[in-house]
Amino acid sequence: MAHKKRIYIAYTGGTIGMKPSKDGFVPVAGYLSKTIANMPEFYHSQMPDFEIHEYEPLIDSANVSPSVWQDLAQDIQARYLDFDGFIILHGTDTMAYTASALSFLFENLSKPVIVTGSQIPLSQLRSDARANLLNSLYIAAHHPINEVCVFFNNQLFRGNRASKQHADGFGAFVSPNYPVLLEAGIEIKNIAGITQKSVNTPLRITDIRAHPIAILHLFPGLDWNILDTLLKSPLKALVLLTYGVGNAQQDEQLLAILKEATDRGILIVNCSQCVRGSVNMEGYATGHALSEAGVISGLDMTTETVIAKLYYLLSQELPTKVIRELLGTNLRGELT
Repeated sequence: MAHKKRIYIAYTGGTIGMKPSKDGFVPVAGYLSKTIANMPEFYHSQMPDFEIHEYEPLIDSANVSPSVWQDLAQDIQARYLDFDGFIILHGTDTMAYTASALSFLFENLSKPVIVTGSQIPLSQLRSDARANLLNSLYIAAHHPINEVCVFFNNQLFRGNRASKQHADGFGAFVSPNYPVLLEAGIEIKNIAGITQKSVNTPLRITDIRAHPIAILHLFPGLDWNILDTLLKSPLKALVLLTYGVGNAQQDEQLLAILKEATDRGILIVNCSQCVRGSVNMEGYATGHALSEAGVISGLDMTTETVIAKLYYLLSQELPTKVIRELLGTNLRGELT
């Protein structure tokens, strides 16, 4: 008889396990586990065994921080040898940040880690939670992709390629610059997923901490004194959201401010305001000028991944030159 897989479910919080109240949906300890216990489909013979661990307190995903990512990584590390795969139930608002961060924290991951959640609580009639959790469990057991993934709306995404693009639709997530790994239709269809055997060796994780990072969205008429003030604050890195393929105003004051900041060791990463496509700072004179000022290309990484990668690299206390090189290096499949 084939070995029945065991999956660990870390319920961190989020809409998926909320209970209706007179004030709207609220997180209630134990409610998710009781709801699942009354759903026989989760105990079907083709489903894996699973164990649910509810975090205390449950976390609204808007309150997620690098310290939560560290706790999550350590939680999975502590249970790594006892389970065949891992599901993280998480609020959707910062799900892509968490999936991106965990992809960097796990150094030698050889088991599936799937982050999922829902737009409507599991207990409600029209909830998307049932399909998201059932499919996540089934895929982790029978179609494992040994990396950090996001499952939502019948699609399995590479975690550090996913981005939330719809506030209240079931198709909340997209993978703008990388194909989906699996599609869960009538059959589970492998699109770009790489299947590998699990290796039951101890999981290595690295530390991650919060660092002073900011994002600035460029727009016509932006006062460069605001940028100058921001760069003169105790900042280690700035993500600059530019136009198109990485263009900005060709303005001498802007370029001088950026050059002065990069000379002081501040990391400035150029990401496009466009959802799809890649930064190419050599395509236009405006982008080339940013490169000359020391700005680093974010290539085709999502903004969520750039933030997580900056936290990860800054936490390693590496020389600035090394961090600059690694930002443009594909570490976990986060860039093309």
